[in-house]
Amino acid sequence: MISSTITKSLCRRGAVSLRRPLSTAVYEKHRAILSELGIRAHGNHGVFNGAWGGTGVAQVAVSPVDNSRIADVSTGTVSELEATIDAATRAQAEWRHVPAPRRGDIVRQIRDKLAKHKHALGSLVSLEVGKIYAEGVGEIQEYIDICDFATGLSRALNGSVIPSERPGHFMMEQFHPLGLVGIISAFNFPAAVAGWNVALALVTGNATLWKPAPTTPLISVAITRLVQQVLEANGVPGALHSMVCGGAEVGQHLAASPRVGLVSFTGSTEIGRKVGTIVQDRFGRHLLELGGNNAIIVNHDADLELAVRACLFAAVGTAGQRCTTTRRLFLHEKIHDQFLDRLVKAYSQVKIGDPLQEGVLCGPLHTKSAVKHFETAIASVKAQGGKILVGGNVLPGEGNFVEPTITSIAPDAPITLHEVFVPILHVSKIKNLEEGIKFNNQVKQGLSSSLFTSDIANVFKWTGPAGSDCGIVNVNIPTNGAEIGGAFGGEKETGGGRESGSDAWKQYCRRQTATINYSGVLPLAQGIKFE
Repeated sequence: MISSTITKSLCRRGAVSLRRPLSTAVYEKHRAILSELGIRAHGNHGVFNGAWGGTGVAQVAVSPVDNSRIADVSTGTVSELEATIDAATRAQAEWRHVPAPRRGDIVRQIRDKLAKHKHALGSLVSLEVGKIYAEGVGEIQEYIDICDFATGLSRALNGSVIPSERPGHFMMEQFHPLGLVGIISAFNFPAAVAGWNVALALVTGNATLWKPAPTTPLISVAITRLVQQVLEANGVPGALHSMVCGGAEVGQHLAASPRVGLVSFTGSTEIGRKVGTIVQDRFGRHLLELGGNNAIIVNHDADLELAVRACLFAAVGTAGQRCTTTRRLFLHEKIHDQFLDRLVKAYSQVKIGDPLQEGVLCGPLHTKSAVKHFETAIASVKAQGGKILVGGNVLPGEGNFVEPTITSIAPDAPITLHEVFVPILHVSKIKNLEEGIKFNNQVKQGLSSSLFTSDIANVFKWTGPAGSDCGIVNVNIPTNGAEIGGAFGGEKETGGGRESGSDAWKQYCRRQTATINYSGVLPLAQGIKFE
């Protein structure tokens, strides 16, 4: 059984909010985009398996701008999850026989449907998550991009022909679908990360079952409705892209179900470790995208203006709630003071406010609990000898707004060694690149990292075997903003999973080596005689 820690995580800020006054003020303000996407103020269904339903307690989506109610979504029960697994499994049994290029064409149609509603979808991401409009639309663009990638991939799901050592034998390697892919997504990228999995899973012949984060049910319902329209227009069962909103029990049974071939989990290292253990105990396959405690190194030969702009976006974007957010900054002692002066000045110009308002660069944290984490982290910085250079305060009001913060602190201070999902950037001085690499690698996570330099020798030292130990290693760009074409994921306690581009598609497949004897005789491998 999954522990109570997982249980709490999988239903965080879930079905508890129906005691709120059933105000429709936020819904009415944003009625145009919500109605375009089929979202109602009350009574949205949170289970889809070819038909819409859900008899569990409702989840209430709130706007982190002021914690006011947007709309509610019903959740699914364990029995409804099992029924959904049944329906998705039946749909996949048909889908696996559809030629891959035809599957790719349907994914292309999903892409077109998303593009048609990109403004509304991006606005809903901003409203429900709290990220600024440009980032909300950018997230939908990321889903569109992975559909483009998957469409092309549908004509290149190549195996290989392997020379056989035996005469009259043919050996090949090929890839077949796993069956059903379970997707447990996080609040901070409620559309894009699900999209990475959905596009690749569908094009490789799988069905998907999506359990969205309890605090972002609306964007999940909206996307599922659009995908349903595309699938059914092509005579494909809608259950191929199933969804069950829910909390503890739903997450628990999804992770533990032997009928789910792959569980893709995005979330914290703490919970991911436990989910991974549950899946491994049944010899299932898991894809873990977990914590990141990412660093940027600015060497003395860097383009400082370029680096300042990159650090600002990397640390402040999405209010510090990206898994690739920069949380540690190592500045060469020769440029430390002047760079820090520039960065502090840039921070002072960041506009904080409603993420749907023009000119705002930093929206609210997603929940009140995140605000408490921010306060605890600031107190820890001070207790561990650090200084607050800019920010450090919670803004008054009903929303979840905090000031993006820069600290000056020792690189091995305990607060710097673990991820806090808020906009706090810890700055430390280094003597040389080697010291920066050591500090970059000293944390338990290994997601993203970046070096700013103009020296080509430094580039290859940084990207070489003795350089950064992260899964994403950048030069002269931020730690965030990864492209679709590369595999996304990290090492160590980041989980080792890879999503999106490159050959990440192979994780959604079972690998098969087939040897065919057409010789009429039976020579054994390695020259063995058995007569």
